[in-house]
Amino acid sequence: MKPLALFVKHDGQSSRASVTCEYKCANACFHEVPNTSDGEYFGDIISSLNRRGLIKGGAAAVLAVGAGSVLAACGDDAATGTVIPTNTPVGPAGTGTAFTAVAPNKQDAITIPDGYEQSVVIRWGDPLFADAPAFDFEKQTPAAQAKQFGYNNDFAALLPIEGHANSSLLVVNHEYTTGPHMFRGYNKDVPTDEQIAITMAAHGLTVVQVEGESGTGKLTTAFGKYNRRITATTEFTLIGPAAGSEFVKTSADQTGTKVLGTFANCSGGVTPWGTVLSGEENFHGYFANGDKVTETAEKRVKRYGFTAGKTLNQWERADKRFDMAQEPNEANRFGYVVEVDPWDPTSTPIKHSAMGRLKHEGATIYVTKNGDVVSYTGDDEKFDYMYKFVSSRKIQSGTGQASMRHNLTILDAGTLYVAQLAGNHADKIDGNGAVPSDKGFTGTGKWLPLLETGDDGKGKSLVDGMSAAEVAVFTRLAADKVGATKMDRPEDFEANPYTGKVYVALTNNDNRGKDGKQGADEANPRNLNKNGQILEIDDDHAGTEFTWSLLLVCGDPAAADTYFAGFDKTKVSPISCPDNLAFDPYGNLWISTDGNALKSNDGLFSVVLEGPNRGATKQFLTVPRGAETCGPIVTESRVIVCVQHPGEADDATPENPLSHWPDGGDKQPRPSVAVVWKKDGGRIGV
Repeated sequence: MKPLALFVKHDGQSSRASVTCEYKCANACFHEVPNTSDGEYFGDIISSLNRRGLIKGGAAAVLAVGAGSVLAACGDDAATGTVIPTNTPVGPAGTGTAFTAVAPNKQDAITIPDGYEQSVVIRWGDPLFADAPAFDFEKQTPAAQAKQFGYNNDFAALLPIEGHANSSLLVVNHEYTTGPHMFRGYNKDVPTDEQIAITMAAHGLTVVQVEGESGTGKLTTAFGKYNRRITATTEFTLIGPAAGSEFVKTSADQTGTKVLGTFANCSGGVTPWGTVLSGEENFHGYFANGDKVTETAEKRVKRYGFTAGKTLNQWERADKRFDMAQEPNEANRFGYVVEVDPWDPTSTPIKHSAMGRLKHEGATIYVTKNGDVVSYTGDDEKFDYMYKFVSSRKIQSGTGQASMRHNLTILDAGTLYVAQLAGNHADKIDGNGAVPSDKGFTGTGKWLPLLETGDDGKGKSLVDGMSAAEVAVFTRLAADKVGATKMDRPEDFEANPYTGKVYVALTNNDNRGKDGKQGADEANPRNLNKNGQILEIDDDHAGTEFTWSLLLVCGDPAAADTYFAGFDKTKVSPISCPDNLAFDPYGNLWISTDGNALKSNDGLFSVVLEGPNRGATKQFLTVPRGAETCGPIVTESRVIVCVQHPGEADDATPENPLSHWPDGGDKQPRPSVAVVWKKDGGRIGV
């Protein structure tokens, strides 16, 4: 076993606490990189790609939904499944970013621009039902937590309730739990049975009704009929080529279709038919004894990062399905895109194996003018890949039962692809981040097909030597075989609802260029990359070819290895470790950060994409000490962020907390959703 990250110094690297690395991603950054494939080196494929005439993505977007952009594109019809064409921003380029930038800081508060106000929408432990108890840090129970807001909120979606002015559903992921900060006197070597049960109930998703306040952007929760908790024990249905295969059958489920629970839910997306997608990311950390599998399974297990021995959460003590020595297939039932219907609290959520099994940061939807539905997702691991799924089914408009039944099956059939990129200036990339030309970092690419799923749910493998079920369950290995491009932790994808261009947050990769590891290429231009970059893709969405450029190479603007689309670097905010993305109603990109390596708190930033100020990057807010900024939603009237793991630090305890946010005084820190609005009730950034 590797030494715990508690003993690893983060000097000059991500500011994530070691305890966060332990519980959030099971020390993924400190284990050996799972991708040991040779792959095709970036520079070796440039000639073949450049010889081909690549098709640029259409500029006329119909709809892009995800991380809040559903509101910009759909308005009040988001819950009805009606597709509304919109391809003109509300205002001229740069509108929506007229606020005074917040300075980097280490305050234990959400800091916002002058002229804005804020409040907390919901906290960990807040009751969701009339019969749920009020939160009591000292008297937690599994039954109470199952009816309360979960822990470590990440992705958030806001869906207007049709016919109810100023009422919406807030849908939130709960990515992981941190026992040492949740419980007084927690013994991580031997947590109690009750503590284990509480952490299982604190994972998953929450659906809660929220009410707006006239004249402000404030939101308050209500005990609405749609309120729901989905946890690590909620029943799901697995569909697609993996379902019923030998890889997902267990002693408790011989059908290979009934899965209990979802966890490690990171980012997600909203569909135009009114459902919410959630990505199961660092699921590898929940399964013990990864070394106790058969010789045949060993390569597959290592490729997904499973390790030997017990887990930190020790769920295997409560349920044998989390022990790979007893149930080796249970782990194969996690790592999917999950779809939840928030409008039916009795519905059974779906796990989509046609979209592949990997460490999904999220899944976001783009709909072309022809009605083609495309979902983009990143595999959040160093040297892993970018994927898209193109459905073979088109959206049906309207709110009738037949249309809704059809739309709920859109992600059941289609083709899964992985990305391969080439740079236009491969010979000029030496790993120091120097811009290769006055037009920046640019290149071409293609989407390589992996798996085709038919209307009957049966799959057809497009990878030699692998069955359809193998591609669906061991997607990373399939992508290795076809020569996908290794990226610097591809996280959130978002498509611009006005231009159709697709943006990818590449968070960081301090292993790039190390001995034995792949060096820099044009899309990942820095060795020992600690600050990350933003990739801009001009995609033929339903096709297989694209062009790309780097919008931002993040870090200290004063450093030579940073780039802001050619904008004056003396006029931008420092930004590090981009994570989640969103669009405002004016077509500006908004970026939340995780693990700021510039010795200040994480935050939320706006970036102008069009016109003479393209690349202008400005900090809108910072989150409290020890926290990560997640799940941004940006509308005309409010900005919503999820504040994850406030006060999480290696030497923090309930007796000596680093943070007292959000309640102040001597209160314990609580992950929460916050909202910011303009004091005069005006439009954000205008």
